[in-house]
Amino acid sequence: MSQTSVAKVDTHHTPLEEKLTIDDFLGGKIRLKQPKKGYRVSMDTVLLAASVPAKAGEHVLEPGPGSGGASLCLARRVPGVKVTGVELQDTMIDLANQNIQLNEMDTNVVIMKADITDRNTWMAEGRFDHVMVNPPYLASGKALRPPQENKGLAHMDSTASLKDWIDYCLYNLKPKGTLSIVYRADRADEIIARLYRRFGEVKLMPFWPREGVPAKRVIIQARKGVRGAMTILPGMALHGQEERYTPAVEAILRHGDPLIL
Repeated sequence: MSQTSVAKVDTHHTPLEEKLTIDDFLGGKIRLKQPKKGYRVSMDTVLLAASVPAKAGEHVLEPGPGSGGASLCLARRVPGVKVTGVELQDTMIDLANQNIQLNEMDTNVVIMKADITDRNTWMAEGRFDHVMVNPPYLASGKALRPPQENKGLAHMDSTASLKDWIDYCLYNLKPKGTLSIVYRADRADEIIARLYRRFGEVKLMPFWPREGVPAKRVIIQARKGVRGAMTILPGMALHGQEERYTPAVEAILRHGDPLIL
């Protein structure tokens, strides 16, 4: 997502901080320190957080939270919800913790270090009411790996495959809990195949860049261990013909409205 505002770094900041920007989300309700180069929070992140049907008192897991954008947006939208992020990269854990402090949300959001492919680092099974995840979009060997390490791990399967991500989410969800995934439209079939017989009541919402343009992204939401037919939802256009965002998307990005699937 194109940020609503970018704050210039202070000349007294450390060399690490001089490589960051501070960007506003949800109309300034969330502020994030982000790398100038490498992985940066996008519109996908905010839409994913908006889609999670969490309530106060519930516990949400986000594998691969990066700088904490989705976790913080969800915690701001739903007062009283608890969010745990599980991240592999030390630099992103440090940045996420800075963002938690920047937004004064240390009682709502926690970031832990773990490798989703290493079962020795896994938590107790079935702890979470909801899981949200934005797995790497590019299959290993199918595209050039981005040069920045944090962007490469975020955008391309490397140490973890799509199967690893889905298996980890399934393990951590409570029975009947929801899994919400934002992903490339042209790889949605891979997600559906991994969910088959393990999740039910699958909902798929396409996002069109504009009306009449093929979808590039989808959100898929399903419930663990239940039966129910799959539903392809009407979908949402992100940009108007003249407006930067459609009114429905503007309400999510700027005002923190939920995305109800």
